Amino acid sequence: MALFDAGGNRTVKSWLAATKVYFDRRVITVLFLGFSSGLPLLLVFSTLSLWLKDEGISKTVIGLFALVRMPYTFKFVWAPLIDRLSVPFLGGWLGRRRAWVVVTQIALMASILALASTSPSLTPGLTALFALFVAFCSASQDIVIDAYRIEILEQRQQGVGAAMIVNGYRFGLLTAGAGAISFADFLSWSQVYVIMAAMVVVGLVTILLSAEPETRQNGIGLADPEGARRFGARFPWMSHGMRGVAGWLYGAMVCPFADFMKRQGWVCILLFIMLYKLGDAYLGVMANPFYVEMGFSKQEIAAVSKVFGMGATIIGGLVGGIVVFRYGIHRALLGCGILMAASNLVFAAQAAVGHSVPMLMLTIAVENLTGGMGTTAFVAYLSSLCNIAYTATQYALLSSFMAFARDVLSASSGWLADHVEWVGFFLFSTGLALPGLVLLLWMMRRMPLEEARGSS
Repeated sequence: MALFDAGGNRTVKSWLAATKVYFDRRVITVLFLGFSSGLPLLLVFSTLSLWLKDEGISKTVIGLFALVRMPYTFKFVWAPLIDRLSVPFLGGWLGRRRAWVVVTQIALMASILALASTSPSLTPGLTALFALFVAFCSASQDIVIDAYRIEILEQRQQGVGAAMIVNGYRFGLLTAGAGAISFADFLSWSQVYVIMAAMVVVGLVTILLSAEPETRQNGIGLADPEGARRFGARFPWMSHGMRGVAGWLYGAMVCPFADFMKRQGWVCILLFIMLYKLGDAYLGVMANPFYVEMGFSKQEIAAVSKVFGMGATIIGGLVGGIVVFRYGIHRALLGCGILMAASNLVFAAQAAVGHSVPMLMLTIAVENLTGGMGTTAFVAYLSSLCNIAYTATQYALLSSFMAFARDVLSASSGWLADHVEWVGFFLFSTGLALPGLVLLLWMMRRMPLEEARGSS
């Protein structure tokens, strides 16, 4: 018994010691930048939709406003430019990454203010244009903040960095969602959006008080500079300057993708990215319809799913960061993935029980806790795959690929829910998590993470 107690005490102490990594200045910086990254999202999503509804805009037009969010899906297209170009004047003073963060945040603040100045009922086209600008500036900010996070943290800190960026992002969502809607009860929507524009200052002050990543202080490194030079030399009919431009474009636009495709098992890596959170995404699409069919009121859903659930998600993210820190990314992915899959079974139990608020609290707690852990491990994994020479481009590509695959593969969830009972639906969603876990086990044996991360 004494041995058990001693071992247990050592385990507790080691876990408490691991929590100290959250107090590192760089990790705290990531939390505030996560807030800045999450803040604009709902301003062009649900919060904007509510503003449009209050202005008497038709559902058809509100639906068309979804098109302004396209920059989030296609941000990998201009990510290479942010990766390679330096901001004139500011780049020499602040450093390449910090200068881009400042530029995107100032542009974001200006675009939100411009959106606030419009009247959707009178000039819906202008509102849509400025909303598109907000989405573009927000997606651009995401590109550089993700690169900054990966580069400023040590490899062993990527897990806690992922936890902090995710939790900061959620605080930003909460501010632009519940916070903005609360303000709209006694302020005009234009005034609410002015307040949201002012909140961008949080990220601006944070980046000005932070340091440039060491990997970026001495300029940009190319993983394949010789390949870029040879590409430019293929066009002898061009002037020397034009060949240089062609080589630069090759290095910026082609090399990041070619570098990733040279890695061992890159197809398996992409397949794993598609499959890892599929069971969780499949369930998520149908969660709210499920709550309604179980007889829960909107107030019960909001209180348990949103408020109580947010706390469970934040705790899960923090725990996930420590799990990655202690056990490494691959083992954290496996453990958190198993827990995420098992959490779908709790929904099956909820379906069997029916309307029960205590059971709903348990269901949401388990789902959000494990989901927060899995998301943190997954973000850390995506970060670990990025070659330091192409951080912004490769992370933008991987995250866009993950989002696209998630949305497409989970699109059939509604059809399945219409044709089977809820218990069967949740059992099926649990099964969808298994292929990703099996592939992960195979990758852990055949493709150690160091090999997957290595540059060409």
